[in-house]
Amino acid sequence: MICGLYKDSIRLKSEGIHFESVDEKSGIQAIQRADPDILVTCNHAEKHEHEYIRHGTTTLIASFEVGSGQVHGNLLPTRTSEDFLAFIKSRVATDPKGQWIFILDQLNTHKSPEMVMWIAEQCEIRDNLGVERKRGVLESMKSRRNFLSDETHRIRFVYTPKHSSWLNQIEIWFSILSKRLLKRLSTTSVGELCTKINDFISFFNETMAKPFKWTYEGKALKA
Repeated sequence: MICGLYKDSIRLKSEGIHFESVDEKSGIQAIQRADPDILVTCNHAEKHEHEYIRHGTTTLIASFEVGSGQVHGNLLPTRTSEDFLAFIKSRVATDPKGQWIFILDQLNTHKSPEMVMWIAEQCEIRDNLGVERKRGVLESMKSRRNFLSDETHRIRFVYTPKHSSWLNQIEIWFSILSKRLLKRLSTTSVGELCTKINDFISFFNETMAKPFKWTYEGKALKA
C-alpha cells in the first residue's frame, strides 16, 4: 500500500490531497567542538576536533510532502503524544477541510487516545469511541490503529510495518539533514542549534526540495 501511494503521489497532489511522511528525530545534540576545525588546504584534508562540550538536546518533528519535496518541522524539548498531536493539528490547519494522508511508523505516541478523539471530531464521526483499556475504538493500540488508518476518513494514517520504518520517506530527509548540517555543526546552545536547523529547512525548501525517486515496488526482499 505504501509503495502504491508513493507511485500515486503526483496524482494525489493534482487532486488536492495532502500526502505527507512524518516522524520524529529525537536526541539531536547541541555540540560545541573544544577547538575550531582545521580548514582544508591544498596539502591537507579538513580536520575536526573530536573533543566536544554538550549543551543539551532537542527533538525535531517533521513532515515531508511526498509530491513536492517540501519539508515542515517543529523543534521541541520532548517527544510526547501531545507534541505529535499538536504537530498533526498544525499541518491540517493549513487546509482544515482538505483530505490528508500521513505515512508514519507504529510508535505508541502515533496511536494515542487523544489522536483518535481529535480525528473523530475532524471527520465528524459521532459514534461512541468506547473507553481506553476497556472497550471500543479506544480500547487498545490495535483498535486505535485500525480506526486511524480507516480509508473512509478524510484524515487518515498509513503505518509502516514493524521494523520497516525505512519505508518512511522522511527518514531519507533526516539522513540529508545529518550529512549536510548536523555532522559538521558546532553550536554553543540548544537555541543556536534550533536556529541552524530551521535555517536549513528553509534553505532546503528554497533550493533543493523535489520528490524522491522511489524505485522499491513492495516486493519481498531477499537476504
